[in-house]
Amino acid sequence: MARKRKRSLLEQVINSPAEKEQSTSPKLTKYWLQRYDLFSRYDEGIQMDEEGWYSVTPEKIAVKQAERCRGKVVIDCFSGVGGNTIQFAKVCSSVIAIDIDPVKVEMAINNAMVYGVDDRVDYVVGDFIHLAPSLKGDVLFLSPPWGGPMYNKVEIYTLDMLQPKDGYKLFQIAQTITPNIIMFLPRNVDLAQLEELAWLSSPPLTLVIEENCVGGRIKGITAYFSCSAV
Repeated sequence: MARKRKRSLLEQVINSPAEKEQSTSPKLTKYWLQRYDLFSRYDEGIQMDEEGWYSVTPEKIAVKQAERCRGKVVIDCFSGVGGNTIQFAKVCSSVIAIDIDPVKVEMAINNAMVYGVDDRVDYVVGDFIHLAPSLKGDVLFLSPPWGGPMYNKVEIYTLDMLQPKDGYKLFQIAQTITPNIIMFLPRNVDLAQLEELAWLSSPPLTLVIEENCVGGRIKGITAYFSCSAV
């Protein structure tokens, strides 16, 4: 009986008007086709708003990023609908997930429940930039808005295109909390600017740049900054 009720609920989610709109909207079609790359347990009740569809980190990439933080206290500064937060919660000692949009936070909590890790995350509705002075953690994860799908229309993506502050300012704020910073950025980001962030720091930071691929295609660049191995 319980299994039958669960299946009924799942069918309601899959066949809901919102779900049908997501699967047929021309704007979101390519993301809909990649839904299992975004969340392998998508059919179990994952929730996303429109921005979430094109901004959530693909699960395979989020898993790899989280492995670098195993056993640490991680602050996910722009947590959105929770793709990274879920993977951090699986392997880290604790996670602080911050987003300024309360609707996204509600979705993130729901999605963490789908993966069974909601009790391992402290969710905060607020602006990371304003909250920074009160935050403490071992690793800080920065995946700020890239400016929507149009980011890939430019030849070289520069750090000043990040939102709500340019990448240099966000990095400076992050350094007031910890030197161990992870930035998830567009595949066409200016790598020279990332190197500049590392060597302009005092003391200079170690930088590891990783190309992140899904299905043989580069989806983004992860920059790992640290004063020692993260």
